[in-house]
Amino acid sequence: MMPASQPVLVLCMKWGKAYGPEYVNRLRNGVARHLSYPHRFICFTDDAKGIDPGIETFPLPDLGLPPEHKDLRWRKLAILGKDVFGLQGTALFLDLDLVVVDSLEPFFDYPGKFLIIRDMDLFRSKPLRKLNPERDRFLNMVGNSSVFRMEMGAHSDVLEEFVRDPVAAQSAFKISQQFMSDALHRRGLLEYWPREWCVSFKNDCIPRYWRSYFRDPFIPEGAKIVVFAGNLKMQDVVEGRGSTWYRRIGNIDWLLREWR
Repeated sequence: MMPASQPVLVLCMKWGKAYGPEYVNRLRNGVARHLSYPHRFICFTDDAKGIDPGIETFPLPDLGLPPEHKDLRWRKLAILGKDVFGLQGTALFLDLDLVVVDSLEPFFDYPGKFLIIRDMDLFRSKPLRKLNPERDRFLNMVGNSSVFRMEMGAHSDVLEEFVRDPVAAQSAFKISQQFMSDALHRRGLLEYWPREWCVSFKNDCIPRYWRSYFRDPFIPEGAKIVVFAGNLKMQDVVEGRGSTWYRRIGNIDWLLREWR
């Protein structure tokens, strides 16, 4: 159990037009229902309009790069900074396009210095990837940064490594979570949540192929967070889209209740 000396932090980020303020508000409500520990819910954003007054908002933290190198897709790395608006303590970062369905306390209690989803856990097996063993080992190591926990300021050296040569980092890695995972792995700090805690809606909740016509999506045993990884987007699912001839999305009242 976490010590009661100070509230834990739950962080999210919103920029641009991809997600409206309702995603922040609903995520906060889901956290409030499933986290009994004293906590602060904080959103880093470039537009706080429409975000509920009870949510703490801060500007998007600066990556510390010159204008010609700024890339919003890598902005999440700024949370690793040495001093992010003076925030201190244990922080759980959550993407906006996920749904909390069970207790979040274990995410703060689980031992480790940096905990993250193992990206491969959200996708089906890809046997052909083993034809390139080095690439396969790398992708098996990469974390998915939809849900990760850290101590604020404890991993600023990772951000500093990126800032020293952002061009090289963005050439070597397709997305920021690959760079972040590699840097933490080299430092011996990268650890993963139990497989069953964070599940893919597409790959874990929807029965496969023809089975989806006979069973509605469900919450797998042990799941605490439902993540929308890959090409089935949360916006489509909650708005009644996303079904295909080979994948029926049936009744999702349980998902909508948790989100709304």
